Amino acid sequence: MSLRKRLDKIAPLFQHGGKYQRFYPIYEMIDTFLYSTNDTTTVAPHARSALDLKRVMTYVVLATFPAILVGLYNVGWQANIAIQSMGGPNNVDLSWQASVIQFFGFIGFNPANPLSCFLHGTAYFLPIYIVTLVSGGIAEVIFAVIRKHDVNEGFFVTSMLYTLIMPPNAPLWQVSLGIIFGVVIGKEIFGGTGKNFLNPALTGRAFLYFAYPASMSGDKIWVAADGFTSATILGQSAISGIESVSDFSWFDAFIGLVPGSIGETSTLAILFSALFLLVTKIANFRLIFGCLIGMISFATLLNLIGSQSNPMFSMPWYWHLVSGGFMFGLVFMVTEPVSAAMTNKGRWAYAFLIGVMCILIRVVNPAFPEGMMLAILFGNMLAPLIDYLVVKSHIRKRLSRHARHS
Repeated sequence: MSLRKRLDKIAPLFQHGGKYQRFYPIYEMIDTFLYSTNDTTTVAPHARSALDLKRVMTYVVLATFPAILVGLYNVGWQANIAIQSMGGPNNVDLSWQASVIQFFGFIGFNPANPLSCFLHGTAYFLPIYIVTLVSGGIAEVIFAVIRKHDVNEGFFVTSMLYTLIMPPNAPLWQVSLGIIFGVVIGKEIFGGTGKNFLNPALTGRAFLYFAYPASMSGDKIWVAADGFTSATILGQSAISGIESVSDFSWFDAFIGLVPGSIGETSTLAILFSALFLLVTKIANFRLIFGCLIGMISFATLLNLIGSQSNPMFSMPWYWHLVSGGFMFGLVFMVTEPVSAAMTNKGRWAYAFLIGVMCILIRVVNPAFPEGMMLAILFGNMLAPLIDYLVVKSHIRKRLSRHARHS
């Protein structure tokens, strides 16, 4: 018997009046994950579209693959460099991920070996992703069962984005706590997918940022060996200016061979993701270009103003572009349709404001070296107000035109 027939055979047990009707959201989640839904619109209005929620979420997950691949290589490469710089694996106190690689006899810790770098990076990525998927998935299913609604595909996007914005050395219990907080507080208490006004992945990350700043501050990344510390571009720049960043060049940061969160380092990889999302019309170009304009204009303004005491004032926009999580947040978070502004004019204003606030937080308050996360969350809170003002403005203009022609 085929899997499709088996699912159809047990379906009555989970449907209304069935023995397990309470657990229908779990059955529906598995069924629609494996096969397209048979549900159709039965009442007006009708809208034809080749896109549904599942396909949109699938496209977003596919768009993360370039960042994942470069992120895996970079994390492993950084870890291998750390081990070699401290005298080799026999002379350092290895992280548990590196210890697993060594125990199973994989191909060592050679920074020049791409396969070694990928395997080592995967040893950091997979545990974080599995913990995220299990912890957040359980929270999603519990709310779906209690509220009797479907488990939406949106969580697969949330889990992937959340994993990619985590430091590679994040404690797994904190990873679990953060995604549960993001799912429950950032989405489910507002009614679930489509009703939240905050980005769930960023909500969980922000919670960890303030609850556990020692491991989540974003200015330092610890990998591979206990006692090894590698400062990020923003961490170094906040202390002594962008001129002090001597360990890597702008091109290194553009490619993604710098310390940072798992999927945020490669601007080049994220540009491919942006192109894919724009071509498939998943991302709105107004949100991307509006944020870029806001970031570039405000960073340039602060460069002109200058400061004798704050070296971040001198950081040019093209360094902001490749530093921290700006590009990742721009492509995957700013463009998130549920929490962003809905009107076209509102999208320009919303995205421009996020670009400005990101630079404002990074530069004026260098105690927060990574400003994109907070800027997007502030933008999420202001998006409904921005749309309201745009709609009110349109109404006033139409009333004015009607009055002139009546």
